[in-house]
Amino acid sequence: MECSKKRELDLMAAKIRKTALQTIQAAGSGHIGGSFSIADILSVLYFEKMNVDPMRPDDPDRDRLVLSKGHCSPAMYATLALKGFFLKEHLSTFRKLDSDLSGHVEIHVPGVDMSPGSLGLQGLSVCIGNGYVCKSQKEKDNRTFL
Repeated sequence: MECSKKRELDLMAAKIRKTALQTIQAAGSGHIGGSFSIADILSVLYFEKMNVDPMRPDDPDRDRLVLSKGHCSPAMYATLALKGFFLKEHLSTFRKLDSDLSGHVEIHVPGVDMSPGSLGLQGLSVCIGNGYVCKSQKEKDNRTFL
């Protein structure tokens, strides 16, 4: 990867961390450590590797991320907002009673491909299932990340 792209992704990871921290601060709760530790990964996946389109979040040919680490929702929601899946202002509703942005990512949020269950184990089985389906549909070239 060229230096300018790496710098761009590093800056995006910093934006994800800052936005996640602001989201947590506004809500008065949330997991900072888990959100900070995944920011680099989310930056590379959403802004370099994954084939996703915020205008078509349900595109059957999109790549998918199965996030078993559901308590890092502030970072995931920050990434989705920065990518354009929803307005950044919507993050102010995080963990509010009537919000769709709960403390763990949920599938009804645009850009979220799975609601996490048992951390790790459920995500692995979903990834295997997604991989199997994609492989059986030979014309599909999408990927699933865990």
